[in-house]
Amino acid sequence: MSSALEVLNKYWGYTEFRPPQQAVIQSVMDNKDTLALMPTGGGKSICFQVPTLMRPGICLVVTPLIALMKDQVKQLKDLSIKAEAIYSGMSRREIDIKLDNCIYGDIKFLYLSPERLKSEIFKARVVKMNIQLLVVDEAHCISAWGYDFRPSYLTIAEVRLLLPDISVLALTATATAEVKLDIVKQLDFKNGLEFQVSFARPNLSYQVEITEDKPGKLISLIKQVSGTSLIYVNTRKKCRTITLALKREGLSVDFYHGGMTAGDRSKVQDDWLNDQTKTIVATNAFGMGINKPNVRLVVHYDMSDHLEAYYQEAGRAGRDGASADAVLLYQQGDMELIKERKENEYPEISFLRETYQHLANFCQLAQGSVMEESVDFDLEQFSHKFHQKPLQVFYALKKLKLFGYLELTEDLFQPSEFRFTSDHKMVYEFQIANAGFDPLIKAMLRMYGGELFTHQVNINESRLARLLHWEPLQVRKVLQSLHDLELGIYQPKKDQPQLLFSTPRQDPKMLLFDQKSYEEKKKRELSKLQSVYRYLLNDRMCRSLQLLEYFGEISDKNCGVCDVCSLKQPAGGYQEVGDAIKGELAGSPQTLHGLTTKLTNFDSLRVAQVVQEMLDHGEIIYDTLGRLQIGDTMV
Repeated sequence: MSSALEVLNKYWGYTEFRPPQQAVIQSVMDNKDTLALMPTGGGKSICFQVPTLMRPGICLVVTPLIALMKDQVKQLKDLSIKAEAIYSGMSRREIDIKLDNCIYGDIKFLYLSPERLKSEIFKARVVKMNIQLLVVDEAHCISAWGYDFRPSYLTIAEVRLLLPDISVLALTATATAEVKLDIVKQLDFKNGLEFQVSFARPNLSYQVEITEDKPGKLISLIKQVSGTSLIYVNTRKKCRTITLALKREGLSVDFYHGGMTAGDRSKVQDDWLNDQTKTIVATNAFGMGINKPNVRLVVHYDMSDHLEAYYQEAGRAGRDGASADAVLLYQQGDMELIKERKENEYPEISFLRETYQHLANFCQLAQGSVMEESVDFDLEQFSHKFHQKPLQVFYALKKLKLFGYLELTEDLFQPSEFRFTSDHKMVYEFQIANAGFDPLIKAMLRMYGGELFTHQVNINESRLARLLHWEPLQVRKVLQSLHDLELGIYQPKKDQPQLLFSTPRQDPKMLLFDQKSYEEKKKRELSKLQSVYRYLLNDRMCRSLQLLEYFGEISDKNCGVCDVCSLKQPAGGYQEVGDAIKGELAGSPQTLHGLTTKLTNFDSLRVAQVVQEMLDHGEIIYDTLGRLQIGDTMV
């Protein structure tokens, strides 16, 4: 059997592990239940991929992130490692074949969402698979004390009853001490081990800027940065408006949010990853799973709801280990707006039942019926049809999904896929007997090869059409005919949200909602928001130490680079900064923003601090236009 290091080098080309990857892998190989807390981009996937390749059997990976699921499967296949994924939007036939591949084929990894664990088709098949390891990604989702609790995660423990001899590897980037205990409890750990990388990011300077001019401050920050930037906002509208404002300043910038078409999202992301665009303005839909090393600045234009989310998003800066800044902008009234939004995120239970009934009518699903395949879902169309406000419906859908009644993929793009379900001989005989299908089948085999007989392959109808000198519509019709004749499975591309009832359609009155837990969850959310507010206003304690303390990590070593530490140890003495300010003002009056933009050798907070002292001493004054100029005593 190859060693862990040999497997790592063979498939990924690395010659050594990062801490604590090797220790986690050894724990997995010893069949111990394992909890690993590692930062985003810290190489969590290596911890289960390497041990799986070292021994027979399949690794079952439970994750809520469809985009990451598909990306990891693609990466594994690119390494000639066989992997499958099951997610919303697939037909029952396709799911059947993928599960059969895991029973009778040589598949090494099966990725699926936690909702899929409850399906009878999965329960019946999983006991026939040679499962060697159960991996729970984003494990904090299993805890009601966490910031992203999902009741569907509670079904994971039921899989352990079906597979009592397998061990569990739980992975997450952020978890408080309370959440860690809950993960271990909910997953029924036995002889478990815990590994944790320090939450400290010594190269990252956390800063809070209290300002009434967010746009101006943002422009100043971006202009001072040499590498790429990532700006987080809380609405799609702000994505557009802030991007336009930055473009007017001549900056290289674009925006990204879940409401864009898949093609537009892909182009924006690729341009940023390839350094063709310097700055992205995005909602939190952007960045998950992206490991761009040279991000020098992450700005939260709007407050995060939780310190866990803030830590993860801020941590996308400085992945290369070089110095980077994570800046949170705050102005009067921000806290009240977020509290109001948080209240709206918890609709009345009666409204959840009403929305569920409308969804059943929308999908034409009779009571007791099982929804075999997902459907396209248009929020605006649905809200208009049933005379409801889109934002209220949006939050109701999120809660119905949270309670396990729905699956909704808000920003899924699924390219067209095809796979032959018949063997080579049957396909050849079909070509001879059906000459009209022969050109397309030959073109597909020429373009995609024998993989079409082993798993679903992403196909491009337009490329096939160009090769055949057909119209794309003709290609799609012939592919659909092959599907109807059961010679293969054709899954046309989807570029709209996909909706699926996770359980048989029920009478809305019979839906189970734990009112007490629902209210407690709301209180915990507001409590977490207060933690963010305390972080914002605490300008006496090192920012890094505040975050470490929140996650239960004790340290007395200040980071030395955050805004709090910088004020305690100013960059530039009073005389040095003052002389530089006078030099700039000798030419012409300047605004404070103009000064901080020009005096790039000094921290902007230090410049502002010295300006205030010089104003107090009368060394500089404001002119009638509100600009700073040298005082009369200096003339």
